[in-house]
Amino acid sequence: MITSSKLTDAEIMQKIASYDSKALEELYDRYTPILYTLVKKIVGDKETAEEVLSDVFVIIWKHIEEFDYTKGNVYTWIVTLARNKAIDVMKRKRGKEDREYTKEYEREKIVPALSKEIETMELEGVLEMKEKVETAIGSLTEAQRYVMELSYYEGLEETGIAQKLKIPASTVKSKLQVAISNLMKKVYKN
Repeated sequence: MITSSKLTDAEIMQKIASYDSKALEELYDRYTPILYTLVKKIVGDKETAEEVLSDVFVIIWKHIEEFDYTKGNVYTWIVTLARNKAIDVMKRKRGKEDREYTKEYEREKIVPALSKEIETMELEGVLEMKEKVETAIGSLTEAQRYVMELSYYEGLEETGIAQKLKIPASTVKSKLQVAISNLMKKVYKN
């Protein structure tokens, strides 16, 4: 991972808000490895993943004013933005999203509006937690892991997962709740 300066993610975002293209390049260098992995898992092929990744940084540039500096959670904002964009691309390819892709649509469906309750994390801190998270995910049952993947990587809601798996939505809801609870306990235990 290339980090050319000691600036925090939030400081880089402030520079981008001043239309500093070098700051955008620094953010790109810092986040591309993790975002590419996520996006490729969602879209499945290298070419589409590269296109989505390029779009993500254009969206950051265009919508930097929508980043909430009072919370400053750059990592979660960027990862969520990349996930949203990748899922939207796949929905459009599958014919499951036919609304016109406008700036308003992008603002509503792609650019995240994060809860103020989400804990702020820097990329370095997230990378330090990676092993704990992988271990926690590995401890889930196969069914719990699968419903989590359908929710996160395919963007399906409980009813969509229930339809796909041909099980009641209440079963999906309980599997998701138990899986999230188990993950939180294992990742954040002291």
